[in-house]
Amino acid sequence: MRVELENVKPMDIEGRSFEIITEELGDTPLVPGTELIVKRCIHTSADFDYAKNLCFSENVVEKAIRAIKDGACIVTDTQMAKAGINKKALSRYGGDVYCFMSDEDVARIAKENGSTRATASMDKAAAMDKKLIFAIGNAPTALVRLYELIEDKKLSPELIIGVPVGFVNVVQSKELIMETDVPYIVARGRKGGSNIAACICNALLYMIDNKRD
Repeated sequence: MRVELENVKPMDIEGRSFEIITEELGDTPLVPGTELIVKRCIHTSADFDYAKNLCFSENVVEKAIRAIKDGACIVTDTQMAKAGINKKALSRYGGDVYCFMSDEDVARIAKENGSTRATASMDKAAAMDKKLIFAIGNAPTALVRLYELIEDKKLSPELIIGVPVGFVNVVQSKELIMETDVPYIVARGRKGGSNIAACICNALLYMIDNKRD
């Protein structure tokens, strides 16, 4: 069997990929202003379900972009997500990317409290005197702890990207975040991952850079 390949130059592959995504989405309704985020999640995963399962709180893109421009930092729950976020682009606005999961104090506190490291790392983040965006792609316990901290008025994030992947308490933890008044981008259901968390952060950064003079 002979396979016919598209003749696409290396520098044109991403552009062609987005053309295919746009063609296959057709008239699928997307929330105005979120199109690039949705398409980049599909580009990262080759999963068109993100056109339906990504949920956006009201005006979240504008609020997220404003927070980044004001120097907000990003806290992730995996080193993989941290590695995937465009730190150079974020630093242009004064922000840094943090992941506390491997920190010795987080491991010690988690052991003492019988909690997950993700829970302890959210507590460490909450003690920071910074504007914070949380990009959670792995640990539902991180989302649960964020919900508790928000309810106790100990934390007021600029944005929560809630996209952990898995089966145990994943769906429920995402629904908790959607009950708060905090701006959110959530992948409803079981799908997500650290790559999706990083992808959403990068999509927001890309949108800012494209609007720069």
